[in-house]
Amino acid sequence: MSACVPAGATESAHTERAHPPHSPPPGRRRRFRVASADLSAAVAVFLIALPLSLGIALTTGAPLQAGLVAAAVGGIVAGRLGGSPLQVSGPAAGLTVVTADVIHQYGWRTTCAVTVLAGLAQLGLGCLRVARGALAVSPAIVHGMLAGIGVTIAVAQAHIVLGGEPQSSVPDNLRALPAQLADLDPAALAMSVLTLAVLLLWPRLPGRAGHLLRRVPAALVAVAGATALAAAAGLVLPLVDLPSWRSHALAGLPEGPVLGLIAAVLATTLVCSVQSLLGAVAVDKLASARPGAGHVVRSDLDRELLGQGAANVVSGTLGGLPVAGVAVRSTANVHAGAVSRNSTMLHGVLVVAAALLLVPLLELIPLASLAALVMAVGIRMVSLHHIRTVTRHREVLVYAVTALGVISLGVLEGVALGIAMAVGVALHRLTRTRITHEEENGVHHVHVRGQLTFLAVPRLSRALHLVPQGADVVVALDGSFMDHAAYETLQDWQSTHTTRGGTVEITGRRAGVRIAEPGALAFGPEPGGESGTAGDCRCRPWTAWRNHQCDRPSAAPDAAPPDDTPGTVAVDPPADRASSAPARRRTASGRQLVRGLSTFQRRTAPLVRGELARLAREGQRPSQLFLTCADSRVVTSMITSSGPGDLFVVRNVGNLVPPPGAESGDDSVAAAIEYAVDVLAVRSITVCGHSGCGAMQALLDSGPGSPAVTPLGRWLRHGGPSLERLRDSGASVPRLAGRGPVDDVEQLCLTNVVQQLEHLRAHEAVARALKEGSLELHGVYFHVGEAQAYLLAEQEEGRVFDRVREVDLAV
Repeated sequence: MSACVPAGATESAHTERAHPPHSPPPGRRRRFRVASADLSAAVAVFLIALPLSLGIALTTGAPLQAGLVAAAVGGIVAGRLGGSPLQVSGPAAGLTVVTADVIHQYGWRTTCAVTVLAGLAQLGLGCLRVARGALAVSPAIVHGMLAGIGVTIAVAQAHIVLGGEPQSSVPDNLRALPAQLADLDPAALAMSVLTLAVLLLWPRLPGRAGHLLRRVPAALVAVAGATALAAAAGLVLPLVDLPSWRSHALAGLPEGPVLGLIAAVLATTLVCSVQSLLGAVAVDKLASARPGAGHVVRSDLDRELLGQGAANVVSGTLGGLPVAGVAVRSTANVHAGAVSRNSTMLHGVLVVAAALLLVPLLELIPLASLAALVMAVGIRMVSLHHIRTVTRHREVLVYAVTALGVISLGVLEGVALGIAMAVGVALHRLTRTRITHEEENGVHHVHVRGQLTFLAVPRLSRALHLVPQGADVVVALDGSFMDHAAYETLQDWQSTHTTRGGTVEITGRRAGVRIAEPGALAFGPEPGGESGTAGDCRCRPWTAWRNHQCDRPSAAPDAAPPDDTPGTVAVDPPADRASSAPARRRTASGRQLVRGLSTFQRRTAPLVRGELARLAREGQRPSQLFLTCADSRVVTSMITSSGPGDLFVVRNVGNLVPPPGAESGDDSVAAAIEYAVDVLAVRSITVCGHSGCGAMQALLDSGPGSPAVTPLGRWLRHGGPSLERLRDSGASVPRLAGRGPVDDVEQLCLTNVVQQLEHLRAHEAVARALKEGSLELHGVYFHVGEAQAYLLAEQEEGRVFDRVREVDLAV
């Protein structure tokens, strides 16, 4: 009977504990065992790594064996010592520009020495435990750096694709490109086009046969196909040339200007470290998104930096290229089902075997095919997804400056320009504050958009002095920060203006609350100088009661709101101050309720009174029936950004929809559905589940056929079909925005939403409206911890949702 290894296992010892049915006898050593998933993953990664390693070595101008050495060392050394068990290391495309520049300036043996020194620098950084700090670099800089490197690679390899030789820089390559086009090699171009076509079309093969064929890596098929065709046609092309390992050049003492060597070491260290650390984080996300992944141990980034440093020291010493985490191979490793670091190490062993035994086959590969393969990798490094992301966050200027700097000047210079631009953008945002003044119906409005710092104080003073004495003023602060200089200026002006007969109201437009001094409690005088009461809550409307910090520090902990305050509800204080703890808790709950009602009466009611009066006159006309769980953390109006009259909300334990005719003794849900569809004529019904649902946990904990002797147990029987759907091995596994559920509870929460949608379709009113086309059904999953709403899609195409991610879920 075979046993599967947990997806979170990261050590070979863990794997050993998962497999043997009995413990080994005392005194006997455990045999090294490899899971079948690790073995198949190692083969898949090896088939990708072999042509890519040769192609990257060709791109840098290094000996082709150097790519194989780096691949083997990255797999064995970094795989064994690194902190990310599933990340595969080796020669990376992101390092080609740096390495090619060092080789061009100082030669190959000095480049190997630079690799060793970069590895030592990484070991030092790992010992200092600064790995997490590297993740603080702006993603726009990292993506811009990779995009610049990708453009550099693609432009250089275009010359080899056309049958020529690349120049030393992007401008030189661009200038030489017209002449190269006029003197292209048809045979080299044909092999390159064939390679690119296979790379593009192989992942898109249709049908069941295509699904099986796609398991073979596209890179291997492309290079092998071009090699076979070139050999069969007898084409005369430059081929891979692997000299004897006896003449392989090892590292030598560094020779050259000290400052230049230091810059080369810094650039190599920077690119290797950042790419490896970001890759480790990405691999964690990929591993946790696999179906049935369970608990996945996160990468130890400091250990990963130490492992990468050791690999670079060994690779440089043995005459290999610099080593870093490689996204393509790591993704293939995870998707192939690897469960431990054994897959990474085995792939390195396979590279060693190929380098020693497959030299005659490797020397048949056309260089043009390898160049096309690497050019495709470079083009993919310019990610449209990254460009859209940085544009959405208004960092496209940082991205563009970094990319152009890398293309025109070099990696280190481009990153420095990107950092400078990022700092400039941050300062610009800090100082870009718009202050306007206008009068409306006798009330003066001063609107501050942006961060209110000392730099904006002169403009703020000019706007405030436009307000005449004794006028009513509203100062709206539309920003998230106000420093002490701006606060003092605003408070001094407010005091002066109110003493001269004017009124001042200072509000935060986005939060809908008054602004207090930075760092202080949100408590202050009422407009006009009156002091607030204990019931004067300045927190956001959705702030939880237990997180309120609105009481005066001097207020007695058990003081109740005064009963003569307009709009408040009076309660009698407890007679016995030494009452029991439960009584004190009940009193505190009463005060929380009173405080909330008081705040509504004085702050919210004046704003919504007109809308509620209209709804009272016209009656309710909701557009949606929103059926969700009774969980206190699910706030429907906040999730949907809806207001009074928008939603007809039905809540119950587990957001269950009993099917028609179910023996429940409770028709409340069916009655609500019938009323919403037939009377209110809602246009859509939404079933909303959520993470951490206690009802779903109770369903999982209950065994099949468990007696339901309590009202809760009898109600949860309606969740039985969801549990059966979960345990159905033939049913599709819900996927949440590209990842699988993190555990069985989340999977059941998602499955339950789908099952309740099916129950909805069985109701007569719903079925009739769906047939008429007057009703739509939607499923929503709300992740409480992420504050993220996911819209469940039924394999629909072309739908775009603002700030909502789709769930790929076959219904």
